[in-house]
Amino acid sequence: MKLDDRDRRLLALLQQDCRQSIAEMAEKVGMSASACWRRVKTFEEARLIQRYGAILHSDKLGLTFKAIVHVQLTRHDPVAMKDFIDGISERKEVDACYATTGQADYHLIVLCENIDAYNRFLEDFLFRLPAVRGAQTNVVLKQIKSAAMI
Repeated sequence: MKLDDRDRRLLALLQQDCRQSIAEMAEKVGMSASACWRRVKTFEEARLIQRYGAILHSDKLGLTFKAIVHVQLTRHDPVAMKDFIDGISERKEVDACYATTGQADYHLIVLCENIDAYNRFLEDFLFRLPAVRGAQTNVVLKQIKSAAMI
């Protein structure tokens, strides 16, 4: 889907606050409300908008320990990979998981209450997965930017 400047402004408004009305967004991007509504519907139908939701403040939820975990696998057979992916997908501590190139096979964004909770995540879960050879942790000191904007 080819996007023009107006489309990009409309998507940016949706990312900033998807609860604003179609009329408000239409006025901000210089379109009629009906044209704006049709454009948003087109974005949804094209799956350009994956979902709507709330961005929660992890610190206020008590999740003050944040880490980027670089995971190396020992085995890449289909069963071990599926077990790893299924396990990671079910864990509430894992905010995001990326399969990547480079030294690590996967990179996880992990949120926990504290270092003890993170250690339990490692010992009771991650290191028990048969496919996991090892993991390197980078503790997040502060967040500079989150949520890429159009």
